[in-house]
Amino acid sequence: MTQAGFHLAPSRLRIVFLALLADTILLTILLNWIGQPLITPAAPYGIVSFELAGSPAKAQSILDSWDAGAREHAAFLQGLDILYLLVYASTFALAGWNASRVLQRLGWPLRRLGKAVALGFFGAALCDLVEDIALVLILFGTVRSPLPEIAAVCAAVKFGLLFIGLVYVFYGLAVAAANRLLPLAGKPAG
Repeated sequence: MTQAGFHLAPSRLRIVFLALLADTILLTILLNWIGQPLITPAAPYGIVSFELAGSPAKAQSILDSWDAGAREHAAFLQGLDILYLLVYASTFALAGWNASRVLQRLGWPLRRLGKAVALGFFGAALCDLVEDIALVLILFGTVRSPLPEIAAVCAAVKFGLLFIGLVYVFYGLAVAAANRLLPLAGKPAG
């Protein structure tokens, strides 16, 4: 990876990626574990229900379903999510960049989307940050417009960007796997 004087050998890049991937997996497990008390009938998906509430009434209904301990978990989750968004964005951006490299090397369609995909993952992280700020303001202030609406729009954009980017990453993985298993499949027909 070369960018403005920054270079990592492929073997070191693999180590960085694997460390980031391990951190992403561990943080995902930790966030899900911490978020268990947030699952209520009003918030069947825990913190995700709160992120996507979309209106003051729905956000208030979710807050009312959480006791003081659950609200502390929600606040802690928002703080920990700041670290998480940096880690997952870096992990997935490297995965997207690597998928692009594989697709370029093998001449497959969509090979030039690597930078856009990487930027999309960082865009998702930026949306996540704005969402977190809106949710913290709701948790520690009053539930009022436009905070739940901002959080919901940012969450929807975040999830959309993550989905699109991960489809691209899995496309690159599938092409790489097919190339290893079937060397003749390395290049599309046409």
